[in-house]
Amino acid sequence: MRRRRRVPLRRPGWVGRGDLRQRDLMSRSRRAVRWLQPGLVVKRWMLTSGIGLVLALLGAAVWADLQPIYWMLASIQWLLRNLTTVLPREITGPLVLVVGAGLIWLGQSRSFGTIQQALAPEKGTVLVDALMAQRRLNRGPSIVAIGGGTGLSTLLSGLKRYSSNITAIVTVADDGGSSGVLRRELGVQPPGDIRNCLAALSTEEPLLTRLFQYRFKAGSGLEGHSFGNLFLSALTAITGSLESAITASSRVLAVQGQVVPATNADVRLWAELENGERIEGESQIGHAPSPIVRLGCIPERPPALPRALEAIANADLIVLGPGSLYTSLLPNLLVPELVSAISRSKAPRLYICNLMTQPGETDGLDVGGHLRAIEAQLASLGVEQRLFTAVLAQEDLGDSPLVEHYRQRGAEPVSCNVRELRNRGYDVMLAPLQGARPTATLRHDPRSVALAVMRFYKRFRKDAQ
Repeated sequence: MRRRRRVPLRRPGWVGRGDLRQRDLMSRSRRAVRWLQPGLVVKRWMLTSGIGLVLALLGAAVWADLQPIYWMLASIQWLLRNLTTVLPREITGPLVLVVGAGLIWLGQSRSFGTIQQALAPEKGTVLVDALMAQRRLNRGPSIVAIGGGTGLSTLLSGLKRYSSNITAIVTVADDGGSSGVLRRELGVQPPGDIRNCLAALSTEEPLLTRLFQYRFKAGSGLEGHSFGNLFLSALTAITGSLESAITASSRVLAVQGQVVPATNADVRLWAELENGERIEGESQIGHAPSPIVRLGCIPERPPALPRALEAIANADLIVLGPGSLYTSLLPNLLVPELVSAISRSKAPRLYICNLMTQPGETDGLDVGGHLRAIEAQLASLGVEQRLFTAVLAQEDLGDSPLVEHYRQRGAEPVSCNVRELRNRGYDVMLAPLQGARPTATLRHDPRSVALAVMRFYKRFRKDAQ
């Protein structure tokens, strides 16, 4: 009795070697076709190189009185005549064609593989995808983001998904924490906010970015300092200026865009309070015992850096915020040249409001109150023109245990009276800026806020056409 041959049962989702090879072949074919897509600027230069090679050979042949061409034709004729005597023409032709095509494929695949190791070394990253993404980023709008603190770095980490033409103009008035210690002991400008922005725009390996953000937890003299702050301070001493130190750090971290200090002056903030008191220092202003009436700085009119003014002049979009109103945003507007450059710009200007009020700084202020504070600050400098005509604010957060937790700590959601602001001439846009995923804190989500900013920009361009 013949035994039946047992056929192994395939589990659902089981894939055989033949299926894997077929899928791999199809994936390679689709990838090869994608090289023909417009916008990569690869096809034209390959064609240019081919034409150049032919012309170079032709020029060499003409220079040699055409003798190489005669020798080449004679050699080819001799080779073909001998080949066809061994194998018939019907076999020789396709065989030579296949060998030639195989050599071309081998050479090109090896060339692109070598290029991929340099441009897209991450495992699983396809070179054509990396080139397409870089092409899209290079064609992105020129965005100038003004601010400081964690708010600006959050915005930058989201915007770098849409453009590589980003300029971050960062306040340098910080006098607390690690930055304050380095400022007092070494006489350098505070590097903390700049470090955060460099890390946010970095495209280097995550480990290097984590090293730049690492904060020492022990050690006499080191505890509390971040590696990036020490690195920037050392580079400032070596190069002679914070601007040069930022440029060198940007190369190390492969920064996508540029980070520019608002001024190269040693700025110290002061604030006049509603109770008549005057306090000095950014760290003290953040805990003001009375509402802030006016903000100023010493020296009184600090100069702006030329790179910042040039970026504003060429900007397609100017964004202020998010961030602490009196300690991260308004200090940048104390630089008269920056204010003048913004007022001359034809680009749309967007103010991004915070999600929550900050105890001791913006108690009781809604979105309109934040905008009135900006207008009052500019008016104190003699600027009557409204710089930021559009505002991006959070949708109603509603009630939740997280919001209640913030209320117990003295913070309230920043409410937005859309009708009132539109009556005042503002273009108001509401969006879920805290993101869709539940988090342990109420902060701007990088992707959500960047998406809302780009939607505002696209809407502006559409209305301008």
